[in-house]
Amino acid sequence: MTIFKEKVHEEYLTVAEVKELLQDVEAERAADEERELRYELTRAIQHVNQFAVFSGADGRALVAELRELEKLDDAMAHKIADLLPMDRDELRAVFAKERYALDGDELDEVLNVVAKYA
Repeated sequence: MTIFKEKVHEEYLTVAEVKELLQDVEAERAADEERELRYELTRAIQHVNQFAVFSGADGRALVAELRELEKLDDAMAHKIADLLPMDRDELRAVFAKERYALDGDELDEVLNVVAKYA
């Protein structure tokens, strides 16, 4: 027997945006003493607390600036915002699985945008 699930909605979020959402969930669960945090939720909260570098607003602003660059799609902009590459080698690693590569000037443009927020 196979159960198929339909994807209703899909949206890319940065780790900082997820942190804000999980803080709301955590506060809601803390208000109700009968509900406790499940293991998975606790680990997700720990993960975003460890890896979220800036606020959700800064994350959205960074993604918006990265989207203004011609070669970056939404998924790539979010990945770069989460990883915050600091040099060309780290940025090339982000593009390793893509069918296209950026030249030196385009890499520098992306790194300049990331440097504003890092």
